[in-house]
Amino acid sequence: MPTSLIPAPRGVVAGTGETRLTEASRLYAGSGTEGVGRWLGGVLRAATGLPWREAGEPAQARDGVRLSLAAGLGPEAYRLVSDAAGVLVEGGDAAGVLHGAQTLRQLLGADAFRRAPVRRDRAWTVPHLTVEDAPRFRWRGLMLDVARHFMPKEGVLRYLDLMSAHKLNVLHLHLTDDQGWRVEIKRYPRLTETGSWRARTKIGHRASPLWDDRPHGGFYTQDDLREIVAYAAERHICVVPEIDVPGHSQAAIAAYPELGNSDVVDTAALTVWDTWGINPNVLAPTEDTLRFYEGVLEELLELFPADAGPFSPFVHIGGDECVKDQWRESRTAREQIARLGLADEDALQSWFIGHFDRWLAERGRRLIGWDEILQGGLAPGAAVSSWRGYAGGVTAARAGHDVVMCPEQQVYLDHRQDAGPDEPVPIGYVRTLEDVYRFDPVPAELTPEERERVLGTQANVWTEVMEDQGRVDYQTFPRLAALAEVAWSELPAPADRDFPGFERRMTEHYRRLDALGVAYRPPGGPRPWQRRPGVLGRPIDGPPPAL
Repeated sequence: MPTSLIPAPRGVVAGTGETRLTEASRLYAGSGTEGVGRWLGGVLRAATGLPWREAGEPAQARDGVRLSLAAGLGPEAYRLVSDAAGVLVEGGDAAGVLHGAQTLRQLLGADAFRRAPVRRDRAWTVPHLTVEDAPRFRWRGLMLDVARHFMPKEGVLRYLDLMSAHKLNVLHLHLTDDQGWRVEIKRYPRLTETGSWRARTKIGHRASPLWDDRPHGGFYTQDDLREIVAYAAERHICVVPEIDVPGHSQAAIAAYPELGNSDVVDTAALTVWDTWGINPNVLAPTEDTLRFYEGVLEELLELFPADAGPFSPFVHIGGDECVKDQWRESRTAREQIARLGLADEDALQSWFIGHFDRWLAERGRRLIGWDEILQGGLAPGAAVSSWRGYAGGVTAARAGHDVVMCPEQQVYLDHRQDAGPDEPVPIGYVRTLEDVYRFDPVPAELTPEERERVLGTQANVWTEVMEDQGRVDYQTFPRLAALAEVAWSELPAPADRDFPGFERRMTEHYRRLDALGVAYRPPGGPRPWQRRPGVLGRPIDGPPPAL
């Protein structure tokens, strides 16, 4: 059983025998672990049907489970010991205790991931062993695009549980784009009244002739987002919000036409975009636009407090794929370039991003953006999400900026998982489970000092062709399990990794995903109802380039 753990721990020493958990078993949560104790007691009571009474002293939890902090362990590290005295989970902090509790859950078997007992007569046992474990990277993330297709709040909470089960700790929430605005901003109500829904939706790639003529939309109230942040914090996950500027902004312009380049196009005629691709309608680079988005961010900072975890000071501002054709035609933009003494439209985007870099820093926050924000230079505290390949991350690290590695060619989970004809709406390169397992976030050309700038990695789930939870599950799993191991475990060089061994461990992990109700892609290919025959995608042949 210990060999099926995912992500793989640093060390496991097997013992002899097992700990049997019964109705008499109790749960002790020491000082600083009370929140983990409440979570663990809740999931174990639900899955096992055992009472799991709380113990006031460690000795009362003999033959049960004890949680405690251990001064000798580092951040997020844990030690799990199962022996004749029961199960002890120690952590360097509460996050480490939670990770150890998730390992305990795996050791109990797949039925421990269910919400009610399936067999009242089953024995709940933990093999005698010692697990010593700690993460490789501090940032182990998942980006969820809820702008292209809205994911209701319950779906986001479910994904936080799935992330926690895989020891991931950063949810990057892509809240705004051309196709929808998903966060309530009270001073600008039209952002959700108008910007949160579109009249119809392209089915498949933008060249597809198919349309879904039903209106699509939704948004999170401010209390919804407070709940998401609190729920994440209980699982020691930081939520990093993204408000995309100055491109990917047609939904905002549809709600407030003055935000667009109205001297070039009739922005009052724009609606929330109903198709996919890179949109030419970008924000006007004016002081009024800056003031508007300062107002947005003022409310956003209150919803995402800076003290909710190690990465909670970060705010993602996008900065990618800003087409500058309208700026070149705009008299207002040209006058702004002259007024600021800038060289060109690229420098104008750098001015725009730089403004919010400083504005956030003055409020104790840190800006993070897609690697295009490197153009023109960044303030020292800003960080970069390297998506166009490794190159942006290498440039950022060498310039002294922190980096999250998420290259499109490796960990964009909207990309297809197989070259076969049954793959639903095939997008991008083939990125198999093995491909993701052999991904390494740290480019070999970085020096040891530069490598320290790599905070970690995340998988990105863009939802243009993912219309519901089942589609998101299919594209995300099982590859997210591989990414979780890459982010957590100390693995050999990519070519030397034991992928057959990982596949063997996945055999048990698929049972856990089944218990959690995850509609993952089976190893043999999609189930009949997971296919999308006749829906045009955008497959790219051949291996992805090393950029």
